[in-house]
Amino acid sequence: MEGETLHDQLMALAGELTAAGERPAGACPDPVNAAMIRNWTQALGDRGTRWAETAPPAMIQVWSMPGLNPDKPGSIADRALTLLNDEGFTGVVATNCEQTYDRYLRHGEHLRSTMRFGGATGPKRTGLGEGYFVTWYQTWYSGDERVAEMMFRVLKFRPRRRSSGSHAAKGYPLRPAVGPDTRFFWDGVRDGELRIQRCAECGRLRHPPGPMCPACQATKRDHVTASGRGTLHSYVVHHHPPVPGLDPPFVVALVELDEGVRMVGNLLGCPPEQVRIGMPVEVSFQEMDDELTLPQWRPAGSPTPSPAGTETGAGARSERGPGAETAGSEPGPEVETAGSEAETEVETALHPEAAEGLPELRVELTPTFVIATALATRDFTPVHHDTALARAQGSKDIFLNILTTMGLVQRYVLEHLPDVALEGISVRLGVPAYAGDTLTLTGRVVDDRAVEVRGAVSLGDHAVATVRLKEQP
Repeated sequence: MEGETLHDQLMALAGELTAAGERPAGACPDPVNAAMIRNWTQALGDRGTRWAETAPPAMIQVWSMPGLNPDKPGSIADRALTLLNDEGFTGVVATNCEQTYDRYLRHGEHLRSTMRFGGATGPKRTGLGEGYFVTWYQTWYSGDERVAEMMFRVLKFRPRRRSSGSHAAKGYPLRPAVGPDTRFFWDGVRDGELRIQRCAECGRLRHPPGPMCPACQATKRDHVTASGRGTLHSYVVHHHPPVPGLDPPFVVALVELDEGVRMVGNLLGCPPEQVRIGMPVEVSFQEMDDELTLPQWRPAGSPTPSPAGTETGAGARSERGPGAETAGSEPGPEVETAGSEAETEVETALHPEAAEGLPELRVELTPTFVIATALATRDFTPVHHDTALARAQGSKDIFLNILTTMGLVQRYVLEHLPDVALEGISVRLGVPAYAGDTLTLTGRVVDDRAVEVRGAVSLGDHAVATVRLKEQP
């Protein structure tokens, strides 16, 4: 209706879709078959032989993916997503997925599915830009028997557009001098990377960056991407003089990175009286205005505040760190995935003796891997194979899709615990897993019913997952 805001239209539409309840989503294009399973397992590096008669449970969404079918049936969320797209919220990224498996599928079964709308919330300020979270549910049946269910949540966001002009007069007043020796560092900070200059001759790391290696005097240099983790080497508590955009007292930290160099930045999220030398810290990328992001620090493992809660005086805009969701998981009562995982993380931290650590698994995210796994999961969304389009939506490169992340979590657990059966997987996505990075999976067996899995890349935690176990059928 004329005069209605986008928010009003979206909320009205969300109410209509929710009231409609469960709707048929049609038959899956193909029956459960060995060829698709083989393509999927090979692309994800799953070399097990357990799938001779049944299908990997994390493949459940793959069976109903329409691929490039021009006559593909629409999703129950399409009208909401199209409304947002038409209003400039053209970026899309998955943030949460929770799958429940009633039983494993057998080869030859032909599934059908239904969908129901789960709601829309927003607008929310996120690390990618302002957006709305849209949630829906899908249920799969073999005949009349329910075999699996999934909750899926995406963020539809308006990609930020960077101005080519200077914002020094309008934005944060204290700006670094950027020159030929330091541009690589600030480009990295803008993209969420902490880059350290390296001598291309002797390999020595150095910070601050400079034109010549102090060890061998070579002028050739490149850089490495740091983990973003370190320890507090020294600090001062600043009271005076006033600093624009910052409310004293605040802590200025000298951090020794795990890579061996030291770096200065403010310590966020920690009162001065709680600061101690040697405490572990990790980087937080704090957006000061539309053009400037600064690398700051926070206690390792501390939660990253929502953008509305990260402001420090007039200067700070939002904060992103190794543990922060790039998109930001939706707050509020609907986030059953994030809530249950947070409770499990707290329980494990309080009772570490109850958790058994699993060996790590490193997965090299080559462009071939990112594209091949997207195709094997029948996901043809361009941000997983089209670099130019991914960058136009605010990403620095193509990135792993959530169906692949779910599959890698399954692979990791079953490689180390081959005798268990999966009842479900809940994943909360964090920073993107870009092509060219390495995904490192680690996990803990909490008890005989649950395994916690973390997938980390150079930017921080890509995914936090809870895998629910059950007895073998």
